[in-house]
Amino acid sequence: MSPVRRRDLVVLALGLTAAAWLLVRSWYGSLPALDWWLPTPLAVLAAAEAWGARTLRARLAAERAARAGRAPRSGEAAVRRVEPLLVARLAVLAQASAYVGAVFLGVWAGVLLHVAPAVDRLQAARGDTVTAVVGVLGAAALVAAALWLESVCRIPPEGEKPSEGVSA
Repeated sequence: MSPVRRRDLVVLALGLTAAAWLLVRSWYGSLPALDWWLPTPLAVLAAAEAWGARTLRARLAAERAARAGRAPRSGEAAVRRVEPLLVARLAVLAQASAYVGAVFLGVWAGVLLHVAPAVDRLQAARGDTVTAVVGVLGAAALVAAALWLESVCRIPPEGEKPSEGVSA
C-alpha cells in the first residue's frame, strides 16, 4: 500500500473548489440555508482520528520498547500487543478520510469563495459564511488528522529499523 500523495489531495481540493464555486454562483438563490452544524461531523471525525493516531502511536512505542527489552515504568500496565490487521485497517481508514476531507475542503472552500464577498449585500450570506468557515476548518482538520494517522501506521517508523528476528 502506498501513502497518500499530498499533490493528489491538493489537486482534488482545488478542482472541487472551482466546481463548487461555479455551482453555488449559479444556484445560490435556490439553495436552502446552510446551518452552522452541517459540517460538524467532519470535525468529530477529525477528533476521533487524531485521538486514534495518538493512542496507536503510544501503543506502538510501548510495544517497540518491550521488544527492545526495556521494562515498563512503574505504574504502567503491561504492554498490549497491537494487531497488524488493526494497523492495516486504520491505514485504509486514514487514506479514505484524507480523500473525503479533501473533497469537503474543496466544496466548502468553493461555497466560502462565493458567500464571503456577498456578506454586505446578502442577508443569508452572513450565516452561510460562518457555515463555510466551519466546514473549511473541519475538513482541513480531517485531512491533517488522517495524514497523521497514516504516518503513525507506518511500521517501522522512518529512521528506525526493526531488530533482528522481528518482522514489521
